[in-house]
Amino acid sequence: MVDENLPPAMARALAALFVGEHQVVHLRERFGPRVTDIEWITELNREGGWVILSADRRIAKNKAEQRVFRASKLIAFIFAPGLQKAPLLKKMERLMVMWGNIEKQVDLVGGGSMFEIQVKGTKLQPI
Repeated sequence: MVDENLPPAMARALAALFVGEHQVVHLRERFGPRVTDIEWITELNREGGWVILSADRRIAKNKAEQRVFRASKLIAFIFAPGLQKAPLLKKMERLMVMWGNIEKQVDLVGGGSMFEIQVKGTKLQPI
């Protein structure tokens, strides 16, 4: 799931790139423009199997959202502050460099985990 702080074009590109391997959907496409973080986290948790790609660190900082997310089966990968305002091409470049590590990390950790995709390097920083 690509959150609303990233462009729908990113979700469409990832969906096309990973067709048959991963289902990639933009949050707005699935829930519309006015869904709250707690609402979508709760719904995706019920369904299970979702990984979140985000540029919104509020999930890790807002106590109510953090509590709901940490209790969920979801795993989030959040762009570092230095990437959040970067052009889409830079975000996609970093994401492609990190994709293999993201897939491995998903297999290693439990729900409620959050990681930062950093501007440089290939390590995922736990949040």
